Amino acid sequence: MSQDPFLPLNVSRNFVKLRNKLISATGKAISDFNMIEDGDIVMVCLSGGKDSYTLLSLLSALKKRAPIHFDLIAMNLDQKQPGFPEEVLPHYLEQHHINYRIITEDTYSIVKEKIPDGQTTCSLCSRLRRGIIYRVAREIGANKIALGHHKNDIVETLLMNMFFGSKLKAMPPKLLSDDQTNIVIRPLSYIEEKDITSYSKVMNFPIIPCNLCGSQENLQRKKMKAMILEWEKEQPGRLNNVFNALMNIELSHLADTKLFDFKNLKKLRKVFDIRQS
Repeated sequence: MSQDPFLPLNVSRNFVKLRNKLISATGKAISDFNMIEDGDIVMVCLSGGKDSYTLLSLLSALKKRAPIHFDLIAMNLDQKQPGFPEEVLPHYLEQHHINYRIITEDTYSIVKEKIPDGQTTCSLCSRLRRGIIYRVAREIGANKIALGHHKNDIVETLLMNMFFGSKLKAMPPKLLSDDQTNIVIRPLSYIEEKDITSYSKVMNFPIIPCNLCGSQENLQRKKMKAMILEWEKEQPGRLNNVFNALMNIELSHLADTKLFDFKNLKKLRKVFDIRQS
């Protein structure tokens, strides 16, 4: 274990167990959704936060173990926020011999121009960032884009869409982009945020804060995160139950007439009767 360049020296036995658990969960998600295939070039979006550092670390470990060959390219988007420590990520990536691209686009000025002071900038910022990420993936020949969203993010998004968007919609572990040209994967889909936090602390990643632009985290998402944490205190396992429900859907017990033919249940019953006879 100590020969892995990502690992600090003299890690505890408990940390080794945690790391193996995270590697196993990442590998299972990749297998279940066929996220990475032989010959893939995977662009790993690295923000400088604990989630994306963990994603890069676990994918690098799996690359060494996997029976297939795939390449990783770390990509960071420098959006020219004031005070952004632009030397941190290149130093870290070169130290760990990771192939990378730093893309500089002044989206900060665009967001500040379009969004009035005091309002959250996250929505416009994420749209601009997404467009750049898709473009860069095509330019460097990456056929998969890996994002660091985890199980908590997926459940939070599901509940946000239900409570505020009237949609039963979450973040899928694997997604074909709207322009049909990029495949987005979320290899951390089976991992809880608390485990990523524990892993990140021991790994001592050089975290770059996400508040450099002065914006506040989406207030409703903060409330959703707090609600889920409270649920887990009251009854541990609720997070996993909600997430597992996304993989155990019964359309006939929902109410979407576009996905299930409620109007013609008699016809369905006749077909069933004929098959039974």
